[in-house]
Amino acid sequence: MEYQMLNTSTCLLVLLVFIPTGLGICPSSCKCSGNDRNVDCSGRNLTVLPQGLQDNLTYLNLSFNQFVDLDHQLTRFTNLRTLDISNNWLKNVPAHLPKSLWELYATNNNIKVLQKLDTAYQWNLRVLDVSRNMVERAVLINNTLSSLKFLNLSSNKLWTVPTNMPYNIETVDLSNNFLSQILPGTLVRLQHLTSLYLHNNKFSYIPDKAFDQLSQLQVITLYNNPWSCGDNQLIPYVLQWVQGTAARVLGAPCAQQPWPWASSTPAPAQPTGLASSPMLQGTKAADREAPAAAPEPTKVTKTHKQFKAKEFPPLGTQRPPALFPGTHVPDGPQEAAATRTVLLQGSAEGNASLAPATGSSTTPLTLSITSGMPTNYPKMPQSTTGTLRQEEATPS
Repeated sequence: MEYQMLNTSTCLLVLLVFIPTGLGICPSSCKCSGNDRNVDCSGRNLTVLPQGLQDNLTYLNLSFNQFVDLDHQLTRFTNLRTLDISNNWLKNVPAHLPKSLWELYATNNNIKVLQKLDTAYQWNLRVLDVSRNMVERAVLINNTLSSLKFLNLSSNKLWTVPTNMPYNIETVDLSNNFLSQILPGTLVRLQHLTSLYLHNNKFSYIPDKAFDQLSQLQVITLYNNPWSCGDNQLIPYVLQWVQGTAARVLGAPCAQQPWPWASSTPAPAQPTGLASSPMLQGTKAADREAPAAAPEPTKVTKTHKQFKAKEFPPLGTQRPPALFPGTHVPDGPQEAAATRTVLLQGSAEGNASLAPATGSSTTPLTLSITSGMPTNYPKMPQSTTGTLRQEEATPS
């Protein structure tokens, strides 16, 4: 009896050692979950695949290891949905990947070319991230990758925007490359594209009609490109497109530089309410030097009467007129500074119709706009009421 039990134990041990896949044993160098179908072998300094991986894996993380070549080694995982081979030493995307993949992450490797066979049969692939490599050329076959929604080729060495990108794609990241041109028809079919990242490249202009078919675009980045803002033959298209698009543009070209074909004539200043005041207009007219030939008096509109602003020379250069009847003004230069006198009088017809009893607001007034008080005036009138009445009684 004991001999039979020993034989049975020996057989079980053999099965555990040589057929771990069939029993679903997690490799010792990995972490597993979900009935050992989700396997994380990242950061283990692996150079070959660990023993014991099940064929029915759905998630496999091989990042941060030292893999150089994984060609033909992952084909048997026919249920695999997510594969992460980032941060290794791979020189190309592994050949013959399972067609069941939904997401492929191959960032930070030594991949130089994205070959057409790398993605030719990936009908189910939705996310392709080959960023931070040395990719100089990305070859995509027309009408492949029909399920792809996200393509990340940022931080590579691309010179031209890849052609034949799948028509259902929604996000394309081509930032941090050496892109300088977009071939005709490259973006024509991308009518579902919502996010396009082109910052940190070498674009000096965008070809005419290159962005015209991006009807669903929501975000585009264009900053840190050497735009030819002075070229009025090539640059106008992208500038006009930026102004007309409904998408959010981050880093609009030539935003800090004037357009060379734009008019350099400044727009005339709009008048303000204070600028139209008759008193201020009269003051400004008096501040200007009188020419040899006296110009026509400035016409100022005020309510239903028109007044004329006449300019008098400053007090320091000529004997000033008496501001009020009966007021004596001494001879000689005055000490008051920056004094201007503006006489506002109505028309002769309006003055002739005035009567003292009406108290009309059209009585002739003499305004003295003075920024400093004269110091040698013997007496200033205490009230202007009597003076104004005397002027009203005087015939026109």
